[in-house]
Amino acid sequence: MIVWTLFLLAVVFILALDLGVFNKTPHIISTKEASKWTLVWVTLSFLFSGVIYWLYTTDYIDNPDALKPSVAAMKFITGYLIELSLSVDNIFVIAIIFASFKIPQKYQHRVLFWGILGAIVFRGLMIFFGVMLINKFTWTTYVFGIFLIFTAVKMLFSGEDEDFHPKDSFVYKTLGKIIPITSHMEHEKFFILTETGKKAATPLFVALIVIEVMDVLFAVDSVPAILAITSDPFLVFSSNIFAILGLRSMYFFLANMLAKFSYLEYSLVAILAFVGLKMLLHDFFHVPEWASLGFIALSLLVGILVSLKFGEEKVLTDSEKE
Repeated sequence: MIVWTLFLLAVVFILALDLGVFNKTPHIISTKEASKWTLVWVTLSFLFSGVIYWLYTTDYIDNPDALKPSVAAMKFITGYLIELSLSVDNIFVIAIIFASFKIPQKYQHRVLFWGILGAIVFRGLMIFFGVMLINKFTWTTYVFGIFLIFTAVKMLFSGEDEDFHPKDSFVYKTLGKIIPITSHMEHEKFFILTETGKKAATPLFVALIVIEVMDVLFAVDSVPAILAITSDPFLVFSSNIFAILGLRSMYFFLANMLAKFSYLEYSLVAILAFVGLKMLLHDFFHVPEWASLGFIALSLLVGILVSLKFGEEKVLTDSEKE
C-alpha cells in the first residue's frame, strides 16, 4: 500500500503543478510547447519502467504473478504503448467535440485537465473489476479476447461514414434535461448565471461531460487490451495513468496533424487483433514479452511511416471525392 499511496500522491502533485504553475493562466498551447511536453511524458514513462524493475526486485510491491523484474518492466512498457496507441482514436473524438462546441483553444487544456481526473477514477474502477473478474473467473479471458477481435474487425470495416456528432448524442440530450445549457461562455467557467438568475452549464462543461463519457467507452476497449498483457493491478494501473497523463500534450501535438496519421488506424486494428488472439490462445501458446513488445512497437512504427508517406495523398483523394 505504501507504493500505491506514493504513486497516487505523485500523480496528484503532478496535476496540481500542471494546473497551478505551468498552466495557471489560460493560453493557446503551441505545437512546440506540446511537442516538448509530449517528449517529457514519454521519457518519464520509459524511465518509470526502471522504477518498476527496481520495485519487482524488492518486497515493496505485491507480485501476484511472480514476475521477474525484467519481465515486469517489459509488461509495463508494452501496456503503456498499447494505451498510448489506442489514445489516438480518443484524440480524433476530442478534436470533434471541441470543434462542435466551439471551445476556444486557450480553454481546451482546462477541459482536458478535469477530464483526466475523471478518467483516472473511472479507469481505476474498470481495472479493479477487470482484474477481479480474470482472477475469479478464468473464462473471462476468452470473453475479453473475443471482444477485442470483434472490435478490431469492426474498426477495419467500419469505414469513415460513421461520423460522430456530439450535439446529437444521448449524453448531450440527457444533460440538457438535467440542467439548462447555454452557448455563452464567460472565461473558463463551467457554470454561469443566466439573465433570469438560473444556473446554466457552459459549452466547457458540456464538452467535459461528453469527453468523460467517451473516455469510458474507449476504456471498454483499452482495459481488456492491457489485461491481455498482464493482470498485475499495479502494472495495469500505472501504465494506464502514464498514458492518460500524456494524452493532453499529445492531443495538442497531434491536433493539427491528425490527417497525416490516417493509416495509423490499421496499426490499432493489428494491435487489437494481436492481443485478442493472445488472450484466446494463452493456454496453448505462450508469446514471450519481448515478442509482444516488438510486435506492438513495429505496428506503431509502420503505421506512422506509412501515414507520413501516403497520408497527405489520402487526404487529397478524399477531398476530391467530396
